Amino acid sequence: MPLPLYLLALAVFAMGTSEFMLAGLLPDIASDLDVTVGTAGALTSAYAIGMTAGAPLVAALARHWPRRLSLLGFVLVFAAAHVAGAVTASFPVLFATRVVAALANAGFLALALTAAVTLVPPGRTGRALAVLLSGTTVATIAGVPGGSVLGTSLGWRATFWAVAALCLPAALGILKGIPAGRGDDEAPGGPALRTELAQLTRPRLIQMMLLGALVNAATFGSLTFLAPVVTDSAGLGDWWISVALMLFGAGSFAGVAVAGRLSDRRPGAVIAVGGPLLLVGWPALALLADEPVALLILVFVQGALSFALGGTLITRVLYEAAGAPTMAGSYATAALNVGAAVGPVIAAATLDTGAGALGPLWASGFLVASALLIALFLRPARSHPRPPRSGEPAPQPERRSAA
Repeated sequence: MPLPLYLLALAVFAMGTSEFMLAGLLPDIASDLDVTVGTAGALTSAYAIGMTAGAPLVAALARHWPRRLSLLGFVLVFAAAHVAGAVTASFPVLFATRVVAALANAGFLALALTAAVTLVPPGRTGRALAVLLSGTTVATIAGVPGGSVLGTSLGWRATFWAVAALCLPAALGILKGIPAGRGDDEAPGGPALRTELAQLTRPRLIQMMLLGALVNAATFGSLTFLAPVVTDSAGLGDWWISVALMLFGAGSFAGVAVAGRLSDRRPGAVIAVGGPLLLVGWPALALLADEPVALLILVFVQGALSFALGGTLITRVLYEAAGAPTMAGSYATAALNVGAAVGPVIAAATLDTGAGALGPLWASGFLVASALLIALFLRPARSHPRPPRSGEPAPQPERRSAA
């Protein structure tokens, strides 16, 4: 894999750390800025909504900008938003910085997903995306726990400063590793924006986006409320929460690494095997949550299956969006973040039911089951167009490729 791809992954690591780090910082933020914890929780929603809406919007605005300039600009705006957040004493200002950071994150990830495709030969898209998304999985293993420790030791503002600092080597790497100007794949003359947006009328693309969103909703629904399962159901101490999160992150890293080698050539096999296993895993985790050893093993396994299946589906989104070379990454980003926003809401609604803290695990099983039912109605495409490369004419999709 080319070095620029790893430099993009470094930026994704910084952004992933920022996206997830608030879970351990909300009480301190609420106390420092004199708001309730519930009000502080709006920072998480603001970020998710900004990511979902920002991906297609920012990608549309930046579709004809030089790639290096765009990626560098998004990273620097993201860093500046964290600096502003670190120094403010106003909750509304902090809220605004989270929206700005989310927009920058969305724009960067949308372009990075498309850029990753152009950095590797055809047929290696899955491996390229595995490297890129490993930035997010490493964030769950090291970045988020590290941010929690830093916030506990030095205050929540120190974590914001640390995320901003992480952006600097990523920005330097983009400046040195991504070619300046327009490459062959960025040449003008590609399809019009209206043509690229029209790809969203293709049933198969919408189905793949929906499948990715449902699997990601299941993932983030349970991950968001994993802490009470660890402490209440399993009866473990608070520090085991970090252990469980690290195991989930380690599993997710393994999942994208393995699936990255299979998602280009045998995506059907990944979905056919990983989907049912993931479906069984969430209820199994709920039923065995009072057994600490089984709980921790299943947390690792579910992390691996969730990201293997989710990463494969996002790869398929890029394949199905071959006629939208500059917007495909934003479609994949939107699918991911719709799931990340909706999943915790659905999971939270189960906490007041008889299932209690285990409700999110059962909800995740329901979401995966819904995805598999939809997948049953998909017919395999007769041909798989390679992922989009900017500046090329839009391929004409085969009518029979839609379900």
